[in-house]
Amino acid sequence: MCSSVFFGQTDVMWCQRGFLQTVRRMSTSRQAGVLFDVDGVLLRGGSLIPAARRAFRKLLDRNNNFLFPVVFVTNAGSCQRHHKAQQLSHLLDVQISPEQVVLSHSPLRMLKSFHDKCVLVSGQGPLTDIANSLGFQKVVNVEQLREHHPLLDMVEHGPRPKPPSSPLQTLPQIEAIILFGEPIRWETNLQLLIDVLLTNGSPAGVHAPAALQLPVLACNIDLMWMAEAPSPRFGHGMFLLCLESVYRKLTGRELQYEALLGKPSLLTYRYAERQLRLQNHGRKLSTVYAIGDNLMTDIYGANLYDRYLSQQHAAMTTTTKLVAQGTGSQVTMAVPEEEELVSAAAQCRSILVCTGVYNRGDGNMAVSESVFHGHRDLALDLELVEPHHLVEDVEEAVDLMLQQENLTSDL
Repeated sequence: MCSSVFFGQTDVMWCQRGFLQTVRRMSTSRQAGVLFDVDGVLLRGGSLIPAARRAFRKLLDRNNNFLFPVVFVTNAGSCQRHHKAQQLSHLLDVQISPEQVVLSHSPLRMLKSFHDKCVLVSGQGPLTDIANSLGFQKVVNVEQLREHHPLLDMVEHGPRPKPPSSPLQTLPQIEAIILFGEPIRWETNLQLLIDVLLTNGSPAGVHAPAALQLPVLACNIDLMWMAEAPSPRFGHGMFLLCLESVYRKLTGRELQYEALLGKPSLLTYRYAERQLRLQNHGRKLSTVYAIGDNLMTDIYGANLYDRYLSQQHAAMTTTTKLVAQGTGSQVTMAVPEEEELVSAAAQCRSILVCTGVYNRGDGNMAVSESVFHGHRDLALDLELVEPHHLVEDVEEAVDLMLQQENLTSDL
């Protein structure tokens, strides 16, 4: 349940009531659950895609109760989940609780071994508050780092910033870096992140790369995402590409990640299934439907999770190695300390819509060895970017799902 650590008292009460009502409304447990992407499937920027409202009318019974457990899985990460739940509730005219929202950074709650470390956070939005809500106790943001070390940021060639009039409290040594999303000032963030990495967490010092790199946890590896513009926009994956290139150019080594979170990370899908089971009275689901618009995140991730489920049902155990394979990484990835993420669904079916990054008539969206928009640490596996179903929009996706589950008579 929600805690006052995350929200104010009013928000906590709303959260608890909303989620309990969501669970109680589902009088009988279902065999299927639904994972909805948001941008490109339900929204374009801040505007609702018309098919989304029609789709959600079909997902509700006569008492406005969801026919299935529903979770919204988005690679957005510049807000907290209760804000996203309120936005979706308003736009879709359906009560959605914070527990039904999985943001790119949500699985960080499970990586408790980092919660007592001093972490530098990069991105935009209320990052310190977000990090605190996830359990991190010692948080430094890039603006604080820039304020304490004004000579590090040389992006502007005009008058240099003046030193603070009074000495600032010394910042602790940084022990890990969390990349929440694309920042506003890319050059500043690139420079200061490199300073932290090459000084082992003490950016006021001289660059002297240590043998053991600081842990880096990256949320959202989307190369592009769909807003109101006619073509996709740069996502956090593009910023990561720049950071990796700069680090490799300066050190001759590859930047290593402790964890890659958000879709298509296996950990994110395990966490999302856990949220579906909470709505389903703890009972396992036979099928999880994952609806998205991006081949390299939504479809790759859903198919990867489907493969993982089939392997698990073939008596494979959940190990650090499997979590690493879940992001295609060759490095050992951070794993949650909690045992609640044991997956129980039988299969995950991917459904690709044509209202976002993927456009049926756009040949540039094809995936091949020469055009691969996935992150550097994702293995190129063409089977993983082949959706189980291709539909025009989210309404058609819901129609397909209802037909598959023989629930058209419930409408």
